Amino acid sequence: MKTKAKLIVSLKIWTVIYPSITLFLFLFGEALSALPLYQRTFLLTISLVPWIVFVGVPLVDAFIRLLPFKKE
Repeated sequence: MKTKAKLIVSLKIWTVIYPSITLFLFLFGEALSALPLYQRTFLLTISLVPWIVFVGVPLVDAFIRLLPFKKE
């Protein structure tokens, strides 16, 4: 994979990860604060990785396909 393609993929993933983690912590952060760090991390990753891989990034890809930009 070329550097430009890697950069584009990383930006797509970031556009899903940042708001997802922020919303997750906003909704559940207080309830999870009583748990040890390793358990909080496990719950965060077990719920957000599938969301990001199967829903978030495909939604970003679909949105990008709808934009009227010239495709290379």
